[in-house]
Amino acid sequence: MSVREVAIQAYREAVPALGASLVGGLVAGAVLGGMRAELQQVPGLLVLVPALLATRGNVYGSLGARIATALHQGLVVPRISEADRRLGAAVAAALGNGILASLFAATAAFLVLTLLGWTVAPLPTLLGIALVAGVLSGTVLTVVVVTVVFAGYRRGYNPDTLVGPVVTTTGDVFGILFLLIAVRTVLAVSGGGLA
Repeated sequence: MSVREVAIQAYREAVPALGASLVGGLVAGAVLGGMRAELQQVPGLLVLVPALLATRGNVYGSLGARIATALHQGLVVPRISEADRRLGAAVAAALGNGILASLFAATAAFLVLTLLGWTVAPLPTLLGIALVAGVLSGTVLTVVVVTVVFAGYRRGYNPDTLVGPVVTTTGDVFGILFLLIAVRTVLAVSGGGLA
């Protein structure tokens, strides 16, 4: 292939995913903009949002890269099978890491804000929000990453090109959406107030 053909192929693969990422970021921003009441009810939540979104991208981007590498090496076939222990282990590790990273981010946000003397929601509230959001977004991100990587690979696309924008878009949109759901769930369970 010539340099021109390689460039055209790269743009053909990347532009739709990047376009979807742009739209997804705008949707996530709109949802975050509509969370004013929740952000006021849970002091410190706004500090936690970037940390939670960053962990989604890091953990599930790594999952996508791991699966893409295994596909390129022939260690994994591009279909879901109960017998595929490598894929199952990678998914379990990503879900576990995503949940632990969310809980760590909530604890770190609580400690830093407390040390700075800022008003912050109680630690159990932040942990509950991080746990619910981590489980929900982790489940969706896992399904999306595995599906997109396998489908892209079967169609002849380089899954490494798809992973970044797909994880970013899905992580932002569902991360914010599930954060909103988590806040409302934890506040409802705690009686509408802070725990």
